[in-house]
Amino acid sequence: MKKILFIVTQSELGGAQKFLCELLPRLDRNKYEILAAAGKDGDGDFFKVLKEANIPTHSLNFLRRKINPYSDFRAYLEIRDLIKNFKPDVVFLSSSKAGALGSLAASLPTAKAGKFPRSKVIYRIGGWSFNDPISWLARRFYILAEKYTARFKDIIIVNNRHDLEQAKRLKIKPRQSIELIYNGIDPYKLNFLEKDEAKIRLYELLPQKQGSFLREGLTIGTIANFYPTKGLQYLVETFKILAHNPKLKTCNLVIIGDGPERENLQSLIANYQLQNKIFLAGRLPEAYKYLPAFDIFVLPSVKEGFPWALLEAMAAKLPVVATNVGAALEIIEDGKNGFLIEPRQPELLAQKIEELIADERRRKEFGIQAHQTVVLKFDLNKMVEKVEALF
Repeated sequence: MKKILFIVTQSELGGAQKFLCELLPRLDRNKYEILAAAGKDGDGDFFKVLKEANIPTHSLNFLRRKINPYSDFRAYLEIRDLIKNFKPDVVFLSSSKAGALGSLAASLPTAKAGKFPRSKVIYRIGGWSFNDPISWLARRFYILAEKYTARFKDIIIVNNRHDLEQAKRLKIKPRQSIELIYNGIDPYKLNFLEKDEAKIRLYELLPQKQGSFLREGLTIGTIANFYPTKGLQYLVETFKILAHNPKLKTCNLVIIGDGPERENLQSLIANYQLQNKIFLAGRLPEAYKYLPAFDIFVLPSVKEGFPWALLEAMAAKLPVVATNVGAALEIIEDGKNGFLIEPRQPELLAQKIEELIADERRRKEFGIQAHQTVVLKFDLNKMVEKVEALF
């Protein structure tokens, strides 16, 4: 039986964790002994989902998202000890920090003392960290870190062609190969709520002062962790533009999620006096279930790998407007199954939303085409098979 250790940086349900939550329950437990480890940053939902699926988990006390020399060194030692004790045949790393520290921990001990057989190291990146909205110096640091630690990885998995081409151009070279594997979902196993029930449940979360919110007009929505990369400030600015259109007075915006940018978003909403138009719903268990409450789904990110929320929205037959980042160009065919625009352009985003609001027939057509795209191109079983073949 092959032993596989999966490590991800945080315990919240972001893209990397979502990937593991889809992959791990589908691995044959008669073929693999698996253990999933994550740092304590986050709300712990990652651990909850895996425990419900009877997947063994392990909490790493010092693995954190932010760079800190002391905690990072302690995390390296912690991961090294976990590898030594579990003795995995494969160490599967997700997210940048886990990828760097985990690859070093899996490789360096054998170079010094040969105390345990070297594990095969697979690193899956859901979007290069150097594409985040950061300073030039920080970007350069992350590029150098990826290039250096690539020598300690056997295989790197990317989930979109843009990241693949970047790796080749920047000479990020693992020991073996770089593989392109798209995310996949099974749209027929997504347990969506009915539209009315989804709206009622969201309405029940509203503060009383927001009155008739969600009762009238169309609802534009998104699901995201509140990080700068998600471009949510541009979505708020978009709604400032839409709010000035008298024809769109009854439209509202729901953002499901939470994170460190919440306070900034709340301030922006208050400054624009949009408290009765924009609702921050917080984190919701199985957030995808609420997608039918939306009439239009928006992905305003400035950086993505392969956004799960976009696939789920398309599986829910929603018309989508997405920014051209990460794999979006490989998912959205502009004008056929959604609208694709460049990031950081609230005026253009507002224009595309207005077009969909005004054209019910197009909304329905986009939704049908979006669902077909997911069914035909982004199959979950195909994703699992391609990953498993690398073990």
